[in-house]
Amino acid sequence: MFLHLGADMVVATKDIIGVFDLDTSTVAEDTRNFLTDAEKSLKVINVTYNLPKAFVLTDNANNSRTPSEARIYISQLSPQTLLKRSREKLDINE
Repeated sequence: MFLHLGADMVVATKDIIGVFDLDTSTVAEDTRNFLTDAEKSLKVINVTYNLPKAFVLTDNANNSRTPSEARIYISQLSPQTLLKRSREKLDINE
């Protein structure tokens, strides 16, 4: 299964570690440092140039053909929208 993050970007749901709200998660200095370090390491991918609302942390460790590589996708979609989309794909109801 794949999750559409906005624009033309999709990621495999099996690779998603977490979806985080940028407003609440970046209050912590550790999270800001993590994102800054990831950006310097060229591991951040901006899905859009609109106001970002969420970041999605992924790792392709499930893909045995390539080494594990963490990526962070910055999305204009809210974490709630991304969660709803993932539940629709998996047909999960609350």
